[in-house]
Amino acid sequence: MSDVRTVSDTKRAFYSLHTRPINSIYRRVVEELMVETHLLLVNANFRYDPVYALGVVTTYDRFMQGYRPEKDQESIFNALCQAVGGDPQAYRQDAERLLAEAAHLSPEDVVSKVRESTEPTDGLVGVLRGVASNPNFKYSRLFAIGLYTLLEHMDSDMMKDEARRAAALQSLGDALNLSADKMQKDLELYCSNLDKMTQARAVLEDILKADRKKKEERAKAKKGKVEDGAIATPPSSPSEPS
Repeated sequence: MSDVRTVSDTKRAFYSLHTRPINSIYRRVVEELMVETHLLLVNANFRYDPVYALGVVTTYDRFMQGYRPEKDQESIFNALCQAVGGDPQAYRQDAERLLAEAAHLSPEDVVSKVRESTEPTDGLVGVLRGVASNPNFKYSRLFAIGLYTLLEHMDSDMMKDEARRAAALQSLGDALNLSADKMQKDLELYCSNLDKMTQARAVLEDILKADRKKKEERAKAKKGKVEDGAIATPPSSPSEPS
């Protein structure tokens, strides 16, 4: 018998950890991320690394932005990580360390440092050298999102320029022995889905505002009727003695 966990096992684990309902427009995001991480973690070639962790954290935080009740955001994230055997605190800590390091680097620095030596080193460059030297590295969309997020922190202006962004991804892909075209397609889909999610949130917010306005109008109308009734029916005076 195989001991490999199934998607159903992971989903059951998740819903046993987070027991509150998930808002409808976010449910698909949560379940797709759950399935994606599950399929990676049961792959024999997959190895957890901080860039992947940053991809998971970034994807979750950006797609779940505006989720209500806000207190459930942490519970859902924790359940997602724990359902696949991960440590949610480790994911966030690894992501934060990489972002702090990236703030002091440029894309050119990273590419040159990855290429210049095969000697072991710590931090982001060490992680990326490990990727470049591993012929069996399991690429994932979440890893690409992690790289994209790092580039955003290194040079946000560059990432707004399509040509420069594409060139940076090409250089990084070449240095890591990964397909830049594959990364580019995955990242285009990621950005497109983020835009769609932003639009869906705006539509939902409009619906909620309209619903609140209707409730307020109904409450005012009801209050007005009660007050009109009170004015139309003055209190009765005591009967005079006969």
